[in-house]
Amino acid sequence: MPESKSKFLIPAVGTALVVAGGIAAYMYFKGGPSGDISSALGAAKVVPDEAILATYISTDPKVWAKLEQFGTPEAQKVISKGLEDLNKNLSSDNSISYEKDLKPWVGGVMIAMLPPSPAKTAAQNAPQASQEPNILMVVGIKDKISALNFANKLKAQKGVKVQEADYKGEKIIETTGKGEPNYTAVLNNTHIVIAPEKQAVEHAIDTYKGEPSFATKEGANSMLTSGVNVDNTLAQIYVPDYGSMVQQLIAANPNTTPIPPQTMKQLKQMKSMVAGVGIDNAGVRMKAVAKLDPQLVKYQYQNTSAQVLSQLPADTIALLSGQGISNWWSALVEQSKDVPELRLTLEQARAQLKLVNLDLDKEIFGWMDGEFGFAAIPSNQGVLAQVGFGGALVFHTSDRKTAEATLNKLDDLVKSQSVNVAKRSIGGKEVTEWQIPQQGALLAHGWLDNDSVFVTIGGPIAETLADRKGQSLDGSDSFKAVTNTLQKPNGGYFFLDMDKTAPLLNRLATAQQQPMTPEASAIMSSIRGLGITATSPDKTTTQVEMLLALKPKTGN
Repeated sequence: MPESKSKFLIPAVGTALVVAGGIAAYMYFKGGPSGDISSALGAAKVVPDEAILATYISTDPKVWAKLEQFGTPEAQKVISKGLEDLNKNLSSDNSISYEKDLKPWVGGVMIAMLPPSPAKTAAQNAPQASQEPNILMVVGIKDKISALNFANKLKAQKGVKVQEADYKGEKIIETTGKGEPNYTAVLNNTHIVIAPEKQAVEHAIDTYKGEPSFATKEGANSMLTSGVNVDNTLAQIYVPDYGSMVQQLIAANPNTTPIPPQTMKQLKQMKSMVAGVGIDNAGVRMKAVAKLDPQLVKYQYQNTSAQVLSQLPADTIALLSGQGISNWWSALVEQSKDVPELRLTLEQARAQLKLVNLDLDKEIFGWMDGEFGFAAIPSNQGVLAQVGFGGALVFHTSDRKTAEATLNKLDDLVKSQSVNVAKRSIGGKEVTEWQIPQQGALLAHGWLDNDSVFVTIGGPIAETLADRKGQSLDGSDSFKAVTNTLQKPNGGYFFLDMDKTAPLLNRLATAQQQPMTPEASAIMSSIRGLGITATSPDKTTTQVEMLLALKPKTGN
């Protein structure tokens, strides 16, 4: 929501409570939405069914308190400063505190995105005019007496103009401060609906009076009741019709290049999506479940054996692994038949490689049919001295003959460009290097075993892989801490070790004369790493899980 419209949101809530009823009406209403994720369904019952997505944010203090088990003292200070700034923005005279004035009664918040209202659309039809999302907020009231006390406290605030209007027997309160107005209504003394557009509040009242709601929308009810399985849920997002959401978001912005029908068809592979964020002993975890149209899906994630992890060193900074690049490529080629722009791009790529006697489909992607891993590995030697790391690509293949033929062609190609190509033995393995005078190898490739070929950026990385000593990645404490609780089996990993990444980011920021702020450094120092994985139980479902692994709380 734009700042001008959100700035007076708190006064709008309070004024609505003051106007909507006196203290006698609240005395026998004690209780209501609890604020945890179980209250999402109740909030969705007053959201109009035309909403294209909705997010529910828990206000259960027990859930948010779980975050207190993580973080360094420096990070804790940054968070405390953020809370102080929040309190300062709640009122003009700093008299309002979230902890004392809001926390006791706010019972969860649902934020829904509605299509732009007709009047708003007409006003914004001028050339190059973008339409702001039509936002509706539903705030649960879990303690009516505390809510009324908060509203009375707000009566002393200056600079807010209040007007009332009746709509189907319900009061809509318009509050205007220095910015644009907000519109508010209290429904059944259990929910407050707030929006920057009056029509959105009117639609919420219509829904409260019996019009179809987001909770009755096809597919939404099961999302709201079952959600996703994460501990201590902080928030969930519900998208019951993904294709419709994309279409309406594009329609709301005329500056966006229109999406061709063929591309829109590809986007409609995803029918719906629900995601949740929670906190457990490892950190902040996100899970998302997407329902797919099996008639449109061209690719299904294949579970990997994760053997490539044992071929990479324990000090790997980052990793992307998976299975069957050749299958991904085949799916992309199949999709290109319906997308002229993509088909043209692929044809141009094929033509360029034909000029150097390479077949893009067979000689580049065709043999990449097994597991793969792309890794960033630390090194300060040779051509990697300035950046501090190099790259490693490992491919498992069932077609060694084609892979070797492709690499030989590439060797011959760079030889013709006056690059020195030489072979040497590393750890008993023959490695081919593309050498730069006085700097060492720029690129190297070889075979780790009969089915595993590697390509590295930087000669030192080739030495690390071909003659690896010490622990492998899958045995390292950092990798296990970030990935051990992710779903298994899976289609591969994205892994980032923050302790090893942070110095590289600091070096880059310093080189660009934009040193990292103490606040950013403090937050990074509290993060152990990031892990993401995905899997497809069947052709109609894709599941994604992400863990932001945090370090346990230290110090005071």
